[in-house]
Amino acid sequence: MDINAAIIDQRLSAVCEEIRDRARDELSITDDARLKSLAFVYLSVKTMLDISSDEAFECLTEGTQDFGVDAIHISEECDCEFTVSLFQGKYKRNCEGNANFPESGINTLINAINYLFNPDSRLENVNERLKLKVEEVRSLIRDGYIPQVRAFACNNGLKWNDATEEAITRAQFGDQVVWEHVNHDRILMIIQSIKPVNENLHLSGKAIIEDYNFTRVLVGKMPVTEVAALIEKNGERLLDRNIRRYLGLKGNRVNEAIKNTLLSNENINFYFYNNGITLTCDKFTYNALQNTDYQVKVENLQIINGGQTCMTIFKTLKEMLQTQLPNDAYVLIRLYQLPSENEDLVRRITVATNSQNPVDLRDLKANDERQKRLETDISQLGFTYRRKRIDSTIKQTDITSGVAAEAILSVWRKRPHQAKFFSREHFGKLYEIIFSQDLNGAQTIIATLIYRIAEKKRRKPPEGAHALVRYASCFIAMQMGKYLLDDLNCSISKITHLNFNEAKDLIEQNGEKYFNKAVSDVEKALLMLYGDTEISLQQLSATFRRGDLIEKLDKLD
Repeated sequence: MDINAAIIDQRLSAVCEEIRDRARDELSITDDARLKSLAFVYLSVKTMLDISSDEAFECLTEGTQDFGVDAIHISEECDCEFTVSLFQGKYKRNCEGNANFPESGINTLINAINYLFNPDSRLENVNERLKLKVEEVRSLIRDGYIPQVRAFACNNGLKWNDATEEAITRAQFGDQVVWEHVNHDRILMIIQSIKPVNENLHLSGKAIIEDYNFTRVLVGKMPVTEVAALIEKNGERLLDRNIRRYLGLKGNRVNEAIKNTLLSNENINFYFYNNGITLTCDKFTYNALQNTDYQVKVENLQIINGGQTCMTIFKTLKEMLQTQLPNDAYVLIRLYQLPSENEDLVRRITVATNSQNPVDLRDLKANDERQKRLETDISQLGFTYRRKRIDSTIKQTDITSGVAAEAILSVWRKRPHQAKFFSREHFGKLYEIIFSQDLNGAQTIIATLIYRIAEKKRRKPPEGAHALVRYASCFIAMQMGKYLLDDLNCSISKITHLNFNEAKDLIEQNGEKYFNKAVSDVEKALLMLYGDTEISLQQLSATFRRGDLIEKLDKLD
């Protein structure tokens, strides 16, 4: 028995209980064996993409007519590209951990990629959850966005064999599709990433080391071969959670430039072309009697900026022959020894060093005064505001900052298209709009309760419901907010703790009525926009990414 495989198998028991109700209601999965396989895919998605429990479950498409795609995640568009992550799980009941991922599974994924990403092929015999997501992908492709695909083959065993690798090569997807193997070892490594990393850093040449404002700073350079060795040994344990989700992506222009430099005669200038790596630690020591080539002993090492650089270096060098390694290529490193009790300083340095990168800013804003104020205000109304991400199951009385942002932007700020498709900017460019100075706890909770109704209907639409219900939850929530204000006979600014219970009661009593009326209004707006023309799912998906429908809805008021 493989110990790591046994640990993951034991963990899946708890995961099964966590998703059992939704698996039954949304996927019609009740059999324990199927539920465990689903739980493994769910755990793989949640771990590899570093997303919330709700987001991970939303990705699941496992069931009949799934084309071998058990889960699919679609990222936001960035630089005319978007990333689609496909997951296929193969879970064995035994915990031996010695079976290769089957070639048939890889071939099924190859066929799925060839078919699903072709907007001209007709979608037939595809289950509803997968179909909706594929039509969204195809809609983006038709709009000119380029898909970058990550194909995750997940099992509790070994990687695929050489014959299967040849099948991947024959598919000729090139760098547009990246294949990654995920098993119990990799999942466990990420789950245990909170364990401190104590390492020796091998620097080259001179370095600047200085005590500064109750901290210590080291600036030097490290061979890229040492960076690759560091990542190979410690993997995700070194990398900040906000950055992990981008690891392994190809097709990204920055990562491709890093790789190309390392492979070219220009690798000797890598030090000048790259912005370097920023690391933090609790303590570092070195031999001060040396003048050069320091070996630095580091406790609790973390990479807070430069994760993509590190991973690209590691993957590029792994593909090269030993004789081809760029031994004269170096990267700038900045190592900060920070007071272990000063978490706020670490946060602010992380914010500053990542401010120009497409990272998830939600955690970085967690200690903002507005977030702290909301936490206090919301707690006094009987709910819990999760301004920081947690691994435990979210309760009905819990409101995460991410869901709150989407709800507020939809319901009160009347920007439903930005709520659904600009989530990366909710804690960036849109932060001031969403979390304005006058936003209070009552408004946040009410928006979330309305949004939850629309989202619940999206996940499991009523029988005979219009297809728009699957795509328009944020638009529907916006309309529901209008109806509530009408019934309260007040503006958004007048919703406070004083009328909170009245607003909450109205939602409980009239939520269904609000929802049905909102769907009717959106149908009318679509009719105004398209006339009697039949609207395809691709058109629906594209429509709700834009804001022109909002103008039509305003005319219905």
